[in-house]
Amino acid sequence: MEPRTPGEIRLQRQAEPEAAIAAETRTLVIGPYQTRRDAGEPRPVLARLDEAVGLAAAIELDVADKLLVTVQQIRPSTFLGKGRVEEIAGRIEADGIRLVVMDCALSPVQQRNLEKAWGVKVIDRTGLILEIFGRRASTREGTLQVEHAHLAYQRSRLVRSWTHLERQRGGFGFLGGPGETQIEADRRMIQERMTRIERELETVTRTRGLHRRSRRRVPYPIVALVGYTNAGKSTLFNRLTRAEVLAENMLFATLDPTARAIKLPHGETAILSDTVGFISDLPTMLIAAFRATLEDVIEADILLHVRDIAHEDAEAQGADVAQVLAELGIEPDADRIIEVWNKADLLDEAERERLLNLSRPNGVKDTPKPVLLSALTGEGIDRLMSRIEARIAAARTSFAVILEPAQGAELHWLYENAEVLDRREDASGDLHLVVRVAPEKEPRFLNRFGAARRLKGVA
Repeated sequence: MEPRTPGEIRLQRQAEPEAAIAAETRTLVIGPYQTRRDAGEPRPVLARLDEAVGLAAAIELDVADKLLVTVQQIRPSTFLGKGRVEEIAGRIEADGIRLVVMDCALSPVQQRNLEKAWGVKVIDRTGLILEIFGRRASTREGTLQVEHAHLAYQRSRLVRSWTHLERQRGGFGFLGGPGETQIEADRRMIQERMTRIERELETVTRTRGLHRRSRRRVPYPIVALVGYTNAGKSTLFNRLTRAEVLAENMLFATLDPTARAIKLPHGETAILSDTVGFISDLPTMLIAAFRATLEDVIEADILLHVRDIAHEDAEAQGADVAQVLAELGIEPDADRIIEVWNKADLLDEAERERLLNLSRPNGVKDTPKPVLLSALTGEGIDRLMSRIEARIAAARTSFAVILEPAQGAELHWLYENAEVLDRREDASGDLHLVVRVAPEKEPRFLNRFGAARRLKGVA
């Protein structure tokens, strides 16, 4: 519903993404990295700065220049030292910069003071990622989640944005009173809007839960794609499902989750789910906002951790994904995780052969091996599909079942709740079946087919 009152119109403008500026805006990206932190930081500072430039490019900002700044000690007022602030101010004026992106988390006071010192708009890493998410969200749920996260972010920055917030309005009723400041009114309006969004999200979350439970009623395992942003998840999703999900060489090209059915080599159906990409220093409010969306990841039977193996920071990116998974309660060495080394087409022949040797099974049990592939060219896709099928089979038990011709209801139950691997009929008309049963359905299966015989070594 469109805002009607002046206050609601003002609040809507306040909640608009801060970096929603025309593409011709000349932008300076600054990487203010602490030296002490970098001593234990696996990612080189130049790579971190390049990633920040990529984030700015993802919303079509005109990045005029990038600047690496070494920070010995964070200043509470401006983050940077006074001399460095003055130096950058001269550079901003000389280059005609209109927007500065700080690749760090700024407090409202630091952001306001830097804007005063430089005379341009300043946004931090959180604000930039929020802007990207706001532009990428297309479903109702994604839009609500981003708006909720952005309102939470803006609530602490009201004092920076509006000069009229110091005014007070008179009280209501006969006695009047001191009234409330404009900033208090705007904060109250933001909180009311956040509360309404939370109610709407509860409805959407319940609907998603119903869909998830309905999928659980059929014997389809869930395979979820996770990984660093721009690792090639959507390209792999399109390759496996023949879908047309947006897949571009940019950070956070896709945001809203998508699910499609795929066929495994031996004919079994699985549900493949594509999820939002992760990134280093992902704002906590976004992890919380998208937790409902990431429930598909939490409950998936198999996780495909897609990594851009050709990227210079592949190891650091993998560690960042493992950290986010840990926040979701998923251990990085869980049995259900299959590591996918993507973008093999970007490797030279020697490196490709080396990684291919590392990914080959060596006969050692309990030693998970990654799958080297190229989602773009299709190289290695067959290996991945076989690995998925083998992992699903390893988590399930196979049984031999004999049914009489009159047991049609039992046969229907098996096809609805188990995977029928083999079926043959003997001379008397009895059906001899080999079925594979998911662990959560095994108690019901044994209760219904007590005479079933457990099989060993059936894949």
